[in-house]
Amino acid sequence: MKLQQLRYIWEVVRNDLNVSATAQSLYTSQPGVSKQIRLLEDELGVEVFARSGKHLTHVTPAGEKIIALAGEILNQTQNIKRVAKEFSDERKGSLDIATTHTQARYALPKVINQFIEGYPDVTLHMHQGTPMQIAEMSNDGVVDFAIATEALEQFGNLVMLPCYIWNRSVVVPKDHPLAKVEKLTLDALAEFPIVTYVFGFTGRSQLDQAFQDADLHPNVVFTAADSDVIKTYVRLGLGVGIVASMAYNEEQDSDLVSLDASHLFADSCTKIGIRSSTFIRGYMYKFIESFAPHLTKDLVIEAMESANRQEVELLFKDIELPRY
Repeated sequence: MKLQQLRYIWEVVRNDLNVSATAQSLYTSQPGVSKQIRLLEDELGVEVFARSGKHLTHVTPAGEKIIALAGEILNQTQNIKRVAKEFSDERKGSLDIATTHTQARYALPKVINQFIEGYPDVTLHMHQGTPMQIAEMSNDGVVDFAIATEALEQFGNLVMLPCYIWNRSVVVPKDHPLAKVEKLTLDALAEFPIVTYVFGFTGRSQLDQAFQDADLHPNVVFTAADSDVIKTYVRLGLGVGIVASMAYNEEQDSDLVSLDASHLFADSCTKIGIRSSTFIRGYMYKFIESFAPHLTKDLVIEAMESANRQEVELLFKDIELPRY
């Protein structure tokens, strides 16, 4: 059994059983990938993939367990490399982060700028996607950690570190009727078409829950994953926008009015999700603390060593999280 073979079966699954795409991603040949998978299956005495002709159709029950173990082994090989790099040169390496547009656009720029200035020899890669995609990338070891509000809790291998609390604002054109109300209400909001985040994005669940609890049925006419896209369609008159408060900038959005909606919706918490088996290098601790100052190295280590999520939650029970 070769490490290369384990990487091949892992990458085949990541590429939706497309051997050609896998070969391209690994800069090798399709026949070479197919041959190594067959050699591994022959050695193990079981099929990892079911086939129809030359095409892989699905992962076998045995294959599911083998691939899960392969992922753990590949992740540990990365940890071995990180340990070696940490002791050979603690200021060189790479950092892969997965996050949403709102975090990348509004919460992270200052932190990333400071990090690059402090660690010029660390290559930083940012991956954007849906909260589910982001959580999967962190869970699978594709990235070092994920920063998101939704979906992280669905993956048992992720240690979730709370970063900050945030809420929402309603954005409307200056001449909109809501711009003149003294205090926003859910009833008033429900009277107008709404433009907001796609379900599963940026605390959308709290928004839906608030309307449901009030027995209201909002007319959501347009959804997007991008706060800037939402504001664009508000400007076009498609509806009133509900966005994360951090996504409103007084200078850049001076043609819009921002109305506080924090009294209408439950707070949301942005978290960092880190695979429990991840070896965290020194500069990674620095990045985490720069993004969330209460997440000191000692506290992160204690959280990573906790036996379960209940223990992690107890660590943060008496810590007052910053509000963005």
